[in-house]
Amino acid sequence: MYNKSDIVAATEGDQESEPPGSETTGTVTSQTKTQANQSPPNNFSNWNDWRWQIKNRIRTVEQMAKFLPSLPDHQALKTVMARYPLAITPYYASLIQRPDTSDPIFSMCVPQVAELYNPPCLSADPLEEQEDMPVPGLVHRYPDRALLMVTTACASYCRHCTRKRVAGKRETSISPSRLEQVADYLTAHPEVSDVILSGGDPLTMSTGALEAVISRIRSIESVGVIRIGTRVPVVLPMRITDDLINMLRKYHPIWLNMHFNHPVELTKSAAEACAKLADAGIPLGNQTVLLRGVNDDPKIIEQLCRGLVRLRVRPYYLYQCDLVSGIEHFRTPLTKGIEIMEYLRGRISGIAIPNFVVDTPHGGGKIPLLPNYIISMSPTHTVLRNYEGLVVNYPEPGNLPRHNVQSGANQRQVTNGGVWELACGLASVIQPADSDHGQRRQKITEKRRVSAKTDDAFLFDL
Repeated sequence: MYNKSDIVAATEGDQESEPPGSETTGTVTSQTKTQANQSPPNNFSNWNDWRWQIKNRIRTVEQMAKFLPSLPDHQALKTVMARYPLAITPYYASLIQRPDTSDPIFSMCVPQVAELYNPPCLSADPLEEQEDMPVPGLVHRYPDRALLMVTTACASYCRHCTRKRVAGKRETSISPSRLEQVADYLTAHPEVSDVILSGGDPLTMSTGALEAVISRIRSIESVGVIRIGTRVPVVLPMRITDDLINMLRKYHPIWLNMHFNHPVELTKSAAEACAKLADAGIPLGNQTVLLRGVNDDPKIIEQLCRGLVRLRVRPYYLYQCDLVSGIEHFRTPLTKGIEIMEYLRGRISGIAIPNFVVDTPHGGGKIPLLPNYIISMSPTHTVLRNYEGLVVNYPEPGNLPRHNVQSGANQRQVTNGGVWELACGLASVIQPADSDHGQRRQKITEKRRVSAKTDDAFLFDL
């Protein structure tokens, strides 16, 4: 990883002329600007101040080149950034281990010329969010929930962002008058009981500005749940302050969905941020985007999911990359997501397995995709397979079998049996050879035989 001195030297010497979100946007305060300007170069005393991190984000190619001197083709990167802005917090930049696309953090936050390549299937707004906005900034697609974009600012701009069309172009937050328009719409549509605050990233707003939004939405009687979508615990974990936590506590039920994509992001600082949120009674979920060359490996996703559960974060979604302009180089085939889901099932607990979903074009919404576990169906039996290849029949209720079904051990020993025999009830299982589960059972059976105990005695012989 790059050390703090490299990054501080790259950022503090060439600060933004105006930090994102002045008093008018509600992202940071004028006091913050004063504190940041008073910070001496190479002084790490402000490293854990989230406002210092925001002000000292890497925003230019020149800043990147100071701590990534091997960065190629600076002029081409400026062309990319003219279309898709750059911002990386010093904290997140410090997680880069290699200055090239073999590094997952580098790939997710440093501009790439590949972002300028756009096949015809990609578009700026493939989910057609604009078409589902009855009020500017409010997306109402599903009957009972709506998504409110409360800011266009993020702490760091992900190169795979689904809202590359707006994120960072002008860093601003929702105005009081616009918030009232949203509140009026929600009041007139009591079927909306779940409101998701998104953006941009809501947690880049000042605590007071964010509370103004949450308080107003919470005042609408028909809104039962407020959710916040954020990447702040990943790229700016020091933002999860006691002040923020104490504010959020007042408006339960608050749910929070985060965006960890790779195990490298599960740092000690991120773990501490998640612990604060969980201890405050805020249920935590995670939405991972499947990214080619970053996390499109079943073992990486397994490691990520295990790590998340340890942090009390429920893996919620594994997203297929949206068909967004500028992210073709990140897209994987749908078969890769299916392969990962096939791998996860049976290897990790169900609470650690996300839903693999595709957010479909034309505003079709999310569609879950799974490996096919149903092999065949008949009126009497459905033939299923498990993650190891064990094939079993499941007897359906209220239907007599079409054949005389053998029972017990005889049923399991039908020779030359296949799916048809299972569907007809002539057999109940096809065992895979030498599966891990089968070998464990065989050892247990042998131990029972040697011990010469009854099944019940063996079961309770602890």
